[in-house]
Amino acid sequence: MSKRIQILVIEDNRLLRDGLAALLDSQGEFKVVASAEGASGALQRLQEHKPNVVLVDAALGRNRSQRLVESLKEAAPHARLIMMDMLPEEEDVIDFIKRGANGFIAKDATLDELVNTIRQVANGGDVVPPALTGTLLSHIAKQASVLRNTPMMASVRMTKREQQITDLIAEGLSNKEIAQQLNIATYTVKSHVHNILEKLALHSRLQIAAHAHKKQPPKGDRRKFVR
Repeated sequence: MSKRIQILVIEDNRLLRDGLAALLDSQGEFKVVASAEGASGALQRLQEHKPNVVLVDAALGRNRSQRLVESLKEAAPHARLIMMDMLPEEEDVIDFIKRGANGFIAKDATLDELVNTIRQVANGGDVVPPALTGTLLSHIAKQASVLRNTPMMASVRMTKREQQITDLIAEGLSNKEIAQQLNIATYTVKSHVHNILEKLALHSRLQIAAHAHKKQPPKGDRRKFVR
């Protein structure tokens, strides 16, 4: 039997905290080793139990969640952090990414979504809310366009088609719209997008997205990019 994923739950609502712990413990692959309602207890339990994954309430108030993420990462760099929120905004997601978060889950998510997110993050993946994936990818693409002629991009070899798709993603076009404009199949566009991400994601697509966003001017109206 494979080792269960060790989880620390940080949530200031006791009812939600206890309910979430019980729900996760009922899943054979997870074990909630500790829970906490705030930063002080969280850091102590992190050191005591050394969990694989930490679920963090993103709405502790007064930027406490942001500071807590930084403290958790400093205390345990290898711990994987998942933020929990009702409806995370793009700016908040990117801010948490910069501070070290690895994933996000909505508090109204289904059990399957929660389980899959924890499993994926525990295995080294990065997870963002599907509704925000497109805008984050747009940030990556825009930064790629800006850096194309710099030494950094010189080491990233992209085909002519990948460069075309990068530019169209940066303009906010969806996969379907790109396919129509280039007269190719939608699944072909998806394949190119995957290759582009692989070439640009030198560390983590989330970290690159956060870096790209930092370089961008304030956003105006922009269409969503749907994968």
